[in-house]
Parts: sequence; C-alpha cells; structure tokens
Amino acid sequence: MRILQLLSCRGWSSDAYWAARATQELTRRGHTVTLGCRTGTEARVIERARAMGVERIVTFAFAGGAAPVADASDVRRLRGWLSETDVVHVHRGKEHWLAAVANRLARRPAPLVRTRHIPQAVRPHAANRWLYRRATALTVTVTEAIRRQYIASGLVEPERVVTLAGGADADAYRPDRPADGMRARLGAGDRVPLVGMVSGLRVMKGHRLVIDAAAELAARGIRPHFAFVGRGSQERSLREAIAHRRLTEHFTLAGHVDDLPDVMPALDVALYVPVESEGMSRVIFEYLAAGRAVIASRVGVVPEILTDGEHALLVPAGDADALVDALQRLLGDPGLRARLGEAGRRLVLERYSGARVAAALEGHYADLTRA
Repeated sequence: MRILQLLSCRGWSSDAYWAARATQELTRRGHTVTLGCRTGTEARVIERARAMGVERIVTFAFAGGAAPVADASDVRRLRGWLSETDVVHVHRGKEHWLAAVANRLARRPAPLVRTRHIPQAVRPHAANRWLYRRATALTVTVTEAIRRQYIASGLVEPERVVTLAGGADADAYRPDRPADGMRARLGAGDRVPLVGMVSGLRVMKGHRLVIDAAAELAARGIRPHFAFVGRGSQERSLREAIAHRRLTEHFTLAGHVDDLPDVMPALDVALYVPVESEGMSRVIFEYLAAGRAVIASRVGVVPEILTDGEHALLVPAGDADALVDALQRLLGDPGLRARLGEAGRRLVLERYSGARVAAALEGHYADLTRA
C-alpha cells in the first residue's frame, strides 16, 4: 500500500515518535510510506525520524491557527498526493482538518485515519461531528479510556474506533545491551543500585515525588543512586530541591541522552510516575522492552496493560509513601526485579512492539481500502 502519515508537531513528542515508528515499521513490511512533517522542524523532528530509519519525508506548512494562504497551499498539495495514496493517517488536529478538506475536494479521496494521542476529550460540536462521522474512516486511540471518551460523546460509532497501544522497537531496546559505561555516566558505581527516570523535566512528570521518596529512603538507611534523564524548565528547581534534602551526591541530572537504548539496561529500577494522565507514554514500553523492573503510576495506559506484581509494581499517582514502599521492595529483592523485567519484555514482544502495532494497522488499512 501507499501510505501518507501526516504530523504537525513542532517538537519531538509521543505522537511524533508514534508516527515515525509506524512509518518505519510499515516500511519494513513492504509498504511505501511517506511521513509529512511541519516545515522548520528539521532539527527537532525530521532528524530524529531519520535516525529511527524513516527515509521518505516531505514537508508542509502546517501553520499554527487559521492561516488561509498556507492552509490553501497545503490543501492543494495534499490533493495532489491523494491521487497516488491509498491511506492518509493523521495525528493532530491541524493536519486532520487539512486532509479532510483535501479529501472533500479530491476526485479520488483516500480513507482518512486519525490517531488520538492525548486524554483530553474532543468536544462534540457540529464541526467535529462532521470531521469524525463523515470525513474520517477510522479513529485510533492509544488507550481504551480515550476510546471510551469518543464513544460516550457520540462522535464515533464503536466499530469505527480502535485502541492500539505500544510501538516500542523491541530490537533496539533489549536487556542484553552493555551497561557498565552508561552506569558510570549516570553516576552509579557497580555496587550501588541505579534508579532511573527518563522524562522531560516538567511539573506533572513527578520528579519532586521521586526526590521526596529518596529522602525517606535515606532516612531508612537505603541509598540507591537516582538518575533523571531528560531536559526541561524544572531543572534548576529540581537541583535546588535535591540540595535542600542533602541528596546531591545521590542524584545525577543527566540531561538529554541520545542513546536511550543504552540507558535502559543500566537501570536496576525504572520509574514512570506522572501525577496525572498522559494517555500513552512511549517510555513505559521502552522500559518493558529493555527488561527493566518498573514502578508506574496508575494513570493513562498503565492500568490497561500492566498487572500489579506481574509486569510492574503499580502505585497511586502522587502517593510518595506508596512509591517509597515499592522502591524499598524492589531494591531489596533482586529476584523480583528479574521476574518483573522478564515478564515485561515478554508482554511487549507478544502485544506492544512496533512490529505488532504495524501489523494491526496494516490489517485496518487493508479493510478500509477494500470497503
């Protein structure tokens, strides 16, 4: 099939990753897939997509807000693409509307698929009812909760909205990658357990919760090393909070790290502890693919895919006491860490690898093109 994936992100995000991963995996399966990105995102999006193996990339204006001249130009170009495209798959509202209009004007419209990546509900006003009921052939959600939102709002019939979570590259994220050099880079010695959190440094991600938990563990005489991998606006305040708790020697703020597949195997415990729902976060699936023992907040996709004590230890969002207890339990039980890591890896291989997601998409696309 000839597939056009459209992505208007200004920067790298879970939906950008999802679109690039789907593009690369579908290409592996023999399809001709082109990723359409926003002009001006070469450094932030396009280069990262290329690093994942995406080769066919084009750019559109995808201007913010209403931009009549740029939008009209994009619609004209999309009409041209429709004559040689079997399926158009969009990931954000901007390209969704542009592709819907182009399809409306085209002599040969192509089935339009939309993936919804975030948990905020779509308002069921008249324009959105047309967009989803009339212009969109299939809606894909990254969690079952988002799917239920669509159905409850009446925007989409149940048979026209499906959930597809996951997308981790199980070949890149493996538990057997060498870890010694990365452990040293993240500040941990050979005999010190390393607890890692891969996430942008933003308020809702839960870094302060981790600092509070580290202070309580230290009071109990348990002193692993903690590493925050990622950048963000909270870096200075997090450093100050760590220093205030006299934990500086027990924390490394590593900033951005390009080689995340090498980071994961270095971790003894991996944390995903946002204080509110993010929908689907790709890092959960990467932790699992790398065979890490995970502690995760019960938000977003987590309670839908993970069983407490079988694939990970699950804690209530924002509950520092529960996080402390889970950390103490895992740090004191290497056998449990190994069992959780093995179960998580199996789960990704069986259900949530990029290859599995691509195979499911391929089946849905085939159904739409036969209709």
